[in-house]
Amino acid sequence: MCTRALADLGARVIKIENPRGGDFARHYDDVVHGLAAHFVWANRGKESIAVDLKHPDGMAVLHRLLATADVFVANLAPGATAALGISPTELAQRHPDLVVMEIDGYGAGGPLSHKRAYDLLIQAESGVCAVTGSPGSPAKPGPPIADVGSGLYAALTILAMICGKRSSAGRTGAATEPAPFTRASVSLFDTAAELMGYQLTYTRHTGVDQQPLGMSSPAVAPYGAYRTADCETVVLGTTNDREWQRLARDLLDRPDLAEDPRYAGNLERVRLRAELDTEIAQWCARYDADTIQARADAAGIGNSRFRTPSEVIAHPHLAARRRWREISTPAGPVTALLPPPVIAGFAPPMGAVPGLGEHTETVLAAAGFAPSDIAALRDRGAIGTTTSRPSGVTATKG
Repeated sequence: MCTRALADLGARVIKIENPRGGDFARHYDDVVHGLAAHFVWANRGKESIAVDLKHPDGMAVLHRLLATADVFVANLAPGATAALGISPTELAQRHPDLVVMEIDGYGAGGPLSHKRAYDLLIQAESGVCAVTGSPGSPAKPGPPIADVGSGLYAALTILAMICGKRSSAGRTGAATEPAPFTRASVSLFDTAAELMGYQLTYTRHTGVDQQPLGMSSPAVAPYGAYRTADCETVVLGTTNDREWQRLARDLLDRPDLAEDPRYAGNLERVRLRAELDTEIAQWCARYDADTIQARADAAGIGNSRFRTPSEVIAHPHLAARRRWREISTPAGPVTALLPPPVIAGFAPPMGAVPGLGEHTETVLAAAGFAPSDIAALRDRGAIGTTTSRPSGVTATKG
C-alpha cells in the first residue's frame, strides 16, 4: 500500500519479485479474471521485475538499480533484509543518499520483534479486535487497517525524508553530501497502537476497558444504527450537546427529552445510552429510511445508511463524482477506484497491474544492461522470464 500510494502520486515504482511465484498475494484467490483481488487492489501502477536476491548476480542487479533510485522499501520477515545483506545500515554504507524504509511487524528492540506479523495478528495483539464487534463477541475490522495504516504512514514518512534531503541540499549547496534522515522504519504494531489512541488514553485514565458497541461509539451518545420501517438501517450521530438538542426537538419531536436534565451532557447520555437508543429505535421504526434521512438533513443531524459492498459498488455518490476508472491488468481491463487525494491539475496515473516479471527486460535495459547481459542473467537463474501482456490491453484514464 505504501508504494501503491506513491505510484498514485506519480512515482515510478519497480517491484522486485521472486521469479518462483512472485508476491504471494498474487495467489490468494483468482476472482479478478484469474487474478487475486488483493494483488490487483494494491499493485496498480508498478513495474514488476523477477530477480532472485539469493543469487549473487541477482543481488548485483538490485544494487545497480539502487545506485540510481531515490527510495528502497522492504516489507519482509524479521531479519530477512539483514540475511540478504541489504539491511538499512548496510544500504546506508553502500548507497548513502538512498532513502530506506523498512516496514516490519513489531519494530526492533522488543520481546515480540522476532515474530511474523499479519494484519489479523496485529489487530488482536494491539487491542483493535477487543473494541470491535459486540460484548463477548470481538471481531476484526473488515479492512486490513494495520496493513493499510502502516503503508500510508510509511509513504508519508518517505515523502518527508525526500523533502528533508532537498531542503538540506538547498541550505548547504552540497547535494552530493550524505543527506540527513535517510533511514526509517514503520511497524504494524506501532501503527495499530496509534490507531487505538482514544481507547488507550481512556483506559489509562479510568482503568476501564471499554466494551465494543457494534455500530456505535463509546465516546458520544446517541450515536448508532437503527432499523427503519422499510427494513433498512440508518445511522444517526450526535457529537455535542447542541446536536443532541436538535435531534431531540427537531427530529424526534421530543422536547421532553431535550429538557430532561438526565441527558443534558454527553457524559450523562453515554451512561444512559440504552435508554436513548430505545427511544430513537422506536421512532425510526415508524418511518422509512428516505424519510428519516431527509428529516435528519433538515434538522442538521449527521446521518448515513448501512451499505453492503455490492451497494457501494453501485453507490450514486461515487458515480456522480466519477470515482471509478478502468485500468489494465494481465487478464484484461478492470474497474478501480481513484485514489483519495484530489489534487488540482493532477490526474492520477492509474497505471496497469503488472504481470510477474513483466518489466524485467525493459527495466534492466534502461539501467544499462546489454541484451546479452540480460540473457546471461536469465541463463544463470538470477532473473526470471519476462511475462507478456495480451495484445491490445492498455490502461485507460477516464
